[in-house]
Amino acid sequence: MVLTLYKLDASPPVRATYMVIQALNISDVEYIDVNLLEYEHLKEDFLKLNPQHTIPTLKDKDFVIWDSHAIAGYLVNVYAGNDSLYPIEPKQRAIVDQRLHFDSGILFPALRGTVEPVLFWGEKAFKSENLEKISKAYGFAEKFLADSPWLAGDAVTIADICCVATISTLNEVLSIDKVTYPNLTAWMERCSEEDFYKKGNVPGLNIFRQLIKSKIL
Repeated sequence: MVLTLYKLDASPPVRATYMVIQALNISDVEYIDVNLLEYEHLKEDFLKLNPQHTIPTLKDKDFVIWDSHAIAGYLVNVYAGNDSLYPIEPKQRAIVDQRLHFDSGILFPALRGTVEPVLFWGEKAFKSENLEKISKAYGFAEKFLADSPWLAGDAVTIADICCVATISTLNEVLSIDKVTYPNLTAWMERCSEEDFYKKGNVPGLNIFRQLIKSKIL
């Protein structure tokens, strides 16, 4: 195997990595499950690979990288036939990078802060203040999509792939209102029609959906 990916299917960052792999038609990948509930990410062998003990973690021969955004950029830089998913032109790349930072700084914290108490701490309902953070995140994304069909312009990039992994998961927690967020709704529909979304995101998203249903009263 050329690549080894340490993963958990329900994880949005893992699903983002899956989608990039699908978009690039990379087939030579070994997938290794990491069970967080059994603290497999804290075992010595995994900590040697990734001292931050996070997933996804990617191993490419003797090179190891973690963080889904870093992985996405690496995969495009090394395995893509062109730069369409991660443009090398400085201004275009800056916009893509900004949207990736939006994912890591706004979208994912809103998701984690909302679902972590339910998934791991035994709470049986989402807190209203956390749902409000999700609404605000939707509002930002709505504005990003006001003048273009994709988050960073006229073509799909890793910004769309990474953000849709998170936003599709947020949608399981707080449904996107079609009237309030028409641009975001249309973007979600466009993403859902892509093969990388169907193959790389839907199966794990279904797992997340059932997990949430099992925890909420």
